[in-house]
Amino acid sequence: MKINSKLLFVSTPIGALSTGLGGGVELTLDNAAKAIQKRGHTVKVIAPINSQLEGVSVQEISGDLQIPTQNQNRIDPVLIPSDSVLANMWDYVRQVQEDYDLIVNFSYDWLPLYLTPFLKRPVAHLISMSSLTNAMDKAIEKVLDQFPDSVAVHGKTQAASFSFHDKLICIFNGLDMSQYHFCENPEDYIAWVGRIAPEKGLEDAFAVSEITKIPLKIFGLKQDLIYWDKVCASYPNAPVEYRGFFRTDKLQDELGRCRAVLITPHWIEAFGNVAIEALACGVPVIAYKRGGPSEIVEDGKTGWLVEPNNIKELVASVSRLDQINRSVCRQQAELLYSLESFGKRLESWFEKIVYRRVTN
Repeated sequence: MKINSKLLFVSTPIGALSTGLGGGVELTLDNAAKAIQKRGHTVKVIAPINSQLEGVSVQEISGDLQIPTQNQNRIDPVLIPSDSVLANMWDYVRQVQEDYDLIVNFSYDWLPLYLTPFLKRPVAHLISMSSLTNAMDKAIEKVLDQFPDSVAVHGKTQAASFSFHDKLICIFNGLDMSQYHFCENPEDYIAWVGRIAPEKGLEDAFAVSEITKIPLKIFGLKQDLIYWDKVCASYPNAPVEYRGFFRTDKLQDELGRCRAVLITPHWIEAFGNVAIEALACGVPVIAYKRGGPSEIVEDGKTGWLVEPNNIKELVASVSRLDQINRSVCRQQAELLYSLESFGKRLESWFEKIVYRRVTN
């Protein structure tokens, strides 16, 4: 791309930025904007109304929020609300597209994929989910057939969930390391971070806390209150404290002081921003060998990888935390997931898309 290219980032329509409704997409978009701006490019973000994002221009769009796709079955149809914020955001894209060199889509939704060939500017799609529905898989593959290199995912295990995995670019993620402070001497508690919803497997962390009697602090948005109440009722003797949804500055402070972070997904986690956030604070990660976290954690070096749904192995891993050097955790995060390296990967991907569109 030319120096000072103008990029239009389109956020998830599931919720406003900074609310936690958008899950890991919120942090990914924030760091992607910072990373690409540091490389001399200009970014503007389109997001649902009431969004907050520091250091980046945001165009807020009103409308009804989109229904999360992770709760759908493979054969379910595409659903769009009557006054869809998704449709309203992409109508705005259509109106202003010629002011930008590239449009970057961060939402896992059918509509942006469908609209791609009708837009005058190239579109880069960063897919935030593993394969979930037939409609989405078909839409992604159709875009790839028309516009090679235009779709990226966060990691190899996420890519492998799609039948067309060889056509996808793995971009991974990155963090502003200056926002995360290394903590050498932890306190006696473990942590779990994420949206509180069934696919995240929170009950497994409760089970570990109840068995070991080690206090568990939970951070994240209560997306499914019925699920939360059910988990609490199932483990009445677990020493658990719900801390709430925190933004990065406050989250990293409490996260850094824990002995370890548990990542216990019951689905294929696309990446796992929580894992690299923990490592950035020097915190070991105990995660299932499922999805993105299995690519991030070096077993026995920066944490422990456990067979999915194996509570006994989770408990055993907690007892071995003293074998993990917290300084090594921080070093791995700095080496692989810095904002600078993330910016280079993004810029290289964007250049491929723009160059291909120009030459064609």
